[in-house]
Amino acid sequence: MLYDNLSINEKGHLTIGGADVADLAAEYGTPLYVLDEDVVRRNCRTYVKAMHENFGPDAAPLYASKALSFKGIYPIVESEGMCVDVVSPGEIYTALAAGFPAAKMFFHGTNKTDEDIEYGVKSGVGYFVVDNLNELEVLDRVCGECGVVQKVLLRLTCGLDPHTLEAINTGRVDSQFGVPIDTGQADDFVRAALACENIQVDGFHSHVGSQIFESDSFIRQAEILTSYAAKMRDEAGLVLKALNIGGGFGVRYTEADPAIDIAARIEEVANHMKAACREHGLDLPTVYMEPGRSIVADAGVTLYRTGGIKEVKGYRNYVTVDGGMTDNPRYALYKSAYTVINASKAGEPANFECTIAGRCCESGDRIAEGIRIAEPARGDVIAVLSTGAYNYSMASNYNRIPRPAMVIIKEGSASLAVRRESFEDLIKNEL
Repeated sequence: MLYDNLSINEKGHLTIGGADVADLAAEYGTPLYVLDEDVVRRNCRTYVKAMHENFGPDAAPLYASKALSFKGIYPIVESEGMCVDVVSPGEIYTALAAGFPAAKMFFHGTNKTDEDIEYGVKSGVGYFVVDNLNELEVLDRVCGECGVVQKVLLRLTCGLDPHTLEAINTGRVDSQFGVPIDTGQADDFVRAALACENIQVDGFHSHVGSQIFESDSFIRQAEILTSYAAKMRDEAGLVLKALNIGGGFGVRYTEADPAIDIAARIEEVANHMKAACREHGLDLPTVYMEPGRSIVADAGVTLYRTGGIKEVKGYRNYVTVDGGMTDNPRYALYKSAYTVINASKAGEPANFECTIAGRCCESGDRIAEGIRIAEPARGDVIAVLSTGAYNYSMASNYNRIPRPAMVIIKEGSASLAVRRESFEDLIKNEL
């Protein structure tokens, strides 16, 4: 199996965290998101332990809410010692509703509106990650009106290409995220922030991309940012107190993806960052990372029921399911590869080659193409692995399809975390 929390029971059914997925599908319906809490906690502990050991006790991973934001996730990550990265007032509201402390939130976003900024300030978020000069000006004004001095990190781009997918590459010079160092614009950004009366500049944020399996990009990023911090110390009086190096490491969607030792990668980055700080005469700042995908992706499985099994002679076999791009748009967006299992026949040979197609009226509504599963029959439960990240959070009501329910597995027992949307939910805001 791709992950050690997955198994096959005596019925030949796939299990996740000890729970039979066929039983889950029967009790809660399909499509169904399933999240293994024990795996989420294990992933949190990996990051927390490695960061404390290598960067010191004040270092912290920030759970990137965009990967999976619902009320139930926040008590889990808080109890494991993590802060959170939020990118919208909606994520702030959800985290607050779950009891997560605002002081442990880092508020991101490329286009925070005036209302967003006011909401963040009045909510008491710990840090704003300021993306641009326009945001900086509004934030300073709002903080002045509210009598608040706001701690910020300035988002910079380092001009790195981590060889990740184009759509999730955020570190290049030509990016809508942050202000580039290479063009000299970051210098003006830093000086403007230091001149603000209601802003406390603690350091920098940078993000080089997602699905990164090696430490090289993070190491090079650390070298660039520490060198730049020394430059701005000498030229503008900046004191570097905090450095956020962005996203976590990649996750395995298929057997072709490498298995990585996250703790060892963090140690490599820490060793290079410490050396870079010594070289430039800097004290080691408080270091943050933003794992989201690598906290929840491998903890999640999505369950479907098969409908039609169709052969187009001379071409391919299609297996249609009762979900698709409405609950998992990543294949339609990125052609993202997944591991797919006929969970009702998980112990049988995977010798049926097919394309898994969704229920939407779109030719691009696919879950996977050219994969092999045990030969399906109508009503079988199909499991798509590694769907804990960017599935529920990107789901939609296209074709007026209600969004699925979510259950959490803890020590083998299931509990409902998100109710399935009803038809009434689809029209509740319509006049």
